[in-house]
Amino acid sequence: MALNKRSHLITQGVARSPNRAMLRAVGFGDGDFEKPIVGVANGHSNMNPCNAGIQPLVDRAMTALRAAGAMPQVFGVPTITDGIGMGTEAMKYSLVSREVIADAIETSVNGQAMDGVLVCGGCDKNMPAGMIAMARINVPGIYVYAGTIKPGKWKGQDLTVVSVFEAVGAYSAGKMNDEDFIGIEKNACPSVGACGGMYTANTMSSSFEALGMSLLGSSQMASPDAEKADSAAASATTLVNAIKLNIRPRDIITRKSIENAVALIMATGGSTNAVLHFLAIAHAADVKWTIDDFERVRRKVPVLCDLKPSGKYVAVDFHRAGGVPQVLKMLLAHGLLHGECMTVTGRTMAEELAKIPAAPRADQDVIRQWDNALYKQGHLAILRGNLAPEGCVAKITGLKSPMITGPARVFDSEPAVMKAIMARKIKPGDVVVIRYEGPRGGPGMQEMLAPTAALIGQGLGESIGLITDGRFSGGTWGMVVGHVCPEAYAGGPIALVKEGDSITIDAHKRLIQVNVSARELAQRRKKWKQPKPRYTRGLLAKYMKLVSSASTGAVTD
Repeated sequence: MALNKRSHLITQGVARSPNRAMLRAVGFGDGDFEKPIVGVANGHSNMNPCNAGIQPLVDRAMTALRAAGAMPQVFGVPTITDGIGMGTEAMKYSLVSREVIADAIETSVNGQAMDGVLVCGGCDKNMPAGMIAMARINVPGIYVYAGTIKPGKWKGQDLTVVSVFEAVGAYSAGKMNDEDFIGIEKNACPSVGACGGMYTANTMSSSFEALGMSLLGSSQMASPDAEKADSAAASATTLVNAIKLNIRPRDIITRKSIENAVALIMATGGSTNAVLHFLAIAHAADVKWTIDDFERVRRKVPVLCDLKPSGKYVAVDFHRAGGVPQVLKMLLAHGLLHGECMTVTGRTMAEELAKIPAAPRADQDVIRQWDNALYKQGHLAILRGNLAPEGCVAKITGLKSPMITGPARVFDSEPAVMKAIMARKIKPGDVVVIRYEGPRGGPGMQEMLAPTAALIGQGLGESIGLITDGRFSGGTWGMVVGHVCPEAYAGGPIALVKEGDSITIDAHKRLIQVNVSARELAQRRKKWKQPKPRYTRGLLAKYMKLVSSASTGAVTD
């Protein structure tokens, strides 16, 4: 295999004798030093279901890499699982872990001059972290998703982990009995794999197919199923071919391929977190992409898939119905996909989709026919106004009317609002404001799944608004607006809102505003003082000093 190898610096360097001696200790033989060294970033962890099924996938990938003529070198990366940390101080580390994982992969691959990298991860931040790292390093790479969880069952209903969060609200409102509450908890997560709806993990993994950095059809497979391990092996073989052809991430991650990924996210009803993560991926790949580009794509792409959290079906249903390849082919057939974009296979996206039918099967309704879309336009709207001059993200699917004007109910942290919700102090017509939970103020921009799910469980999902400078889980739905920028800690207008102020959210007009005069806001600003930082040492303190606004991806470099 004739290659321009980076690892030649190590295997054939000036000090090659000690270098070779150390590599012999980990399995290199005389014929192995000319082979490409391929890093395998292993996100396996038995502390969460999202990552607990990764090791068998890594094992298959390692075997396939060797068979294809490479020398795989595995290294571990950390993971934080949102569903376990949600609603606690631990959740502050979730978004931070995206940067930690990306830095860890960059350190390992560049620190050992590896020739390529296969990243295998499961939970929400694993995916964008791996893609950020691959875009930075720019050696041939491929992403292998650990796979989705299978749906739980309780009394004939499909369950996901979000079912448990919503059950908390329903139980507190007296709308659910003990039997159902306990039954949902015990049955919601029946296997390994990431959260089963079109939440953040499945949103990011599916978008990586559209981006061209994962194999088509691989992202919605169930983690325990044999086809998932087969896909990991096929991914490894594809990566070795990409190394031979010198196909690099920045050859694949372009403005057009990011637009393909965002179109797929809109068509499938994906997570608000995708906005934050693709801003960061674009930054790492040095691609010009702004928050307003999401709105541009949203206006022309319909929502085609009826998936949870606001729809009926889960990821395995989507996979059986044709999955990401089917939706991509529909977008291509209607002029909404750049078919000329290169993929990691060395073929274009159009070539990869050549054998996929232009319309979905008639015997399913997970993927709608083009003329029967759920919504004519995408669901992730970028709003602006005097509350968010740098923009914010609203998720508007599943709502009868995406607009509300009501009195502000102001809380300076997630725990404070949870106390009010559980005490039934939030009423129909209220607009809940959760602030000082942004990238710097949190720090870490916590997800607000616990309060939003509790409100839905109490039956308030359609009748209240909620805005925050924090984030939302991919499992959140309702009149929710996140990533409000500038954040409160930076002195953004959200810091100036007072209890009882009238607030308007209007997705039709792409407007978010507090109905208070500019003069009054200016007077309030003179009195505002930045709070003391919640952390002064350690990782979170460092993150506070480095992190950018959410409107630019909350990046640290």
